[in-house]
Amino acid sequence: MIVRETDSEYVMIPQHEHAQLSGMIGSHFSQEVMKYQAFLEDFKLAVFEHDRSWIWLDETPIWNDRAKRPFSFMDYPLLPKLALYEKGLHEIERMSPFACLLCSLHYSSFFKGTTQQECIGFITKEHGRQEIIKEELQIMDLDMINHYVRLLQFCDRLSLYVCLNHPGTDKDQEHPWYKDGFPHSDLFSTDRKIVKAEWNKQDQIIVRSFPFEAEFSATLRQKRVPKNLMQQLGVGEAYKQTEFVSQNVTFCE
Repeated sequence: MIVRETDSEYVMIPQHEHAQLSGMIGSHFSQEVMKYQAFLEDFKLAVFEHDRSWIWLDETPIWNDRAKRPFSFMDYPLLPKLALYEKGLHEIERMSPFACLLCSLHYSSFFKGTTQQECIGFITKEHGRQEIIKEELQIMDLDMINHYVRLLQFCDRLSLYVCLNHPGTDKDQEHPWYKDGFPHSDLFSTDRKIVKAEWNKQDQIIVRSFPFEAEFSATLRQKRVPKNLMQQLGVGEAYKQTEFVSQNVTFCE
C-alpha cells in the first residue's frame, strides 16, 4: 500500500493500482526509446503486473502501532512480504515467463547488498528462476533484458512520483525520492539526460527529456479514507467501506 496523509484522511493506493498506472505509462514510450520488438507484449504485461504480489497484502491494510499510521510498502513486515513476492512471481510466470524474468530481476534489485539471511535466500531462489527462464527461452541478449528492466523501473518510479506527491505539489515540497529525476533514465532518454518531472497543474505533469511518443493521460485509482472512520472501525474495515475514486493525470513536455 502507498499511503499519503492529510489533516483529515489517509490517501491509500494499492500497489496493484499503482502498477496499472505504471503499465499505462509503459504503453506510451517512443519507438526510439523502446528499441526492441522482441518480447514487447511480455514487457508491457510485466509493467502492468509487477506489483501483483501486493494484491493479497493490500486487501486488508494493517495498522503500524509504532508509526501511528497504516503500514505502507516502505515499512511493511519483511517475512510476509517476501512470501507474497514469491507467490506473485509464480503467478506472473504462469502468464508469461519473460514477464516474470523482468519482475524477478526488479524485485531482486530491492535487496542489493543486503546481509539479511531471509533476503539472501529470496535472491538466491530468484537467481535460479531467472537462469531457468533464460535457458528455456534461449535468451542470449542480456542488453535487451537490462533495457526492459530499466524501462520497467522507470515506469514504476514515475508512477510512484504521482502516488507519493499530492496533486500540484510545488517542486520544493515534493517527496525526496525523485526530486532530482529518475535514476538511470539517461540510459534511454532521447537526449541522454536524466528524465525529470514536475507538477504543472493539479492534473498535469511536465516530463523533461520526454521519452514518450506524445502527450497522454492516465488514471490512478485510490481510496481517501477518513481518519475519524479509522478511529471508529479500525483501519481494515474503514478501508473496506471507503469507495475508490479516480485521479486523472496528463504527462506532457
